[in-house]
Amino acid sequence: MNEKIVKTNIETITPKYKNEHEGYEYKKYEVTKRNEFNQAYICFYEIMPGKASFPKHYHSYNTECFYIIEGSGIIQTVDRELPIKKGDIIVFPCGKAGTHKIINTSMNQNLLYIDFDTTNSPDIIHYIDSNKIGVIEHGISSTFFKEADHVDYYEGE
Repeated sequence: MNEKIVKTNIETITPKYKNEHEGYEYKKYEVTKRNEFNQAYICFYEIMPGKASFPKHYHSYNTECFYIIEGSGIIQTVDRELPIKKGDIIVFPCGKAGTHKIINTSMNQNLLYIDFDTTNSPDIIHYIDSNKIGVIEHGISSTFFKEADHVDYYEGE
């Protein structure tokens, strides 16, 4: 747990670049480190044109809030698409109602937003398009399963 005040500037943060799967490409600028803060995780995401940051998902135990700084795009929810643009603030509650996927629909401008998350750990992330579940224990592990892998509680005992 970090007990220090954090003052920084996006221009002084070295981004982590991710381009590991077709359709997903971004730079992440961490303001707070997941393993150092137990109340909030804050970072900037810069999504490249025509790309998304993460697959469509929702969290069982954490709320996310995005503020769009530059650019435009869409957010896919559980049942529709919402246009987003500079100045928009979107809050995603826990549970299926908070399902989201942010996509930069521009072909020539990056989409920059700041992401504020609560950090209840562990968290369960549901990926509704691929029927996966992720169990995230901040600072320790991330494990993913297909929902069809369900087994009986006593199997193997």
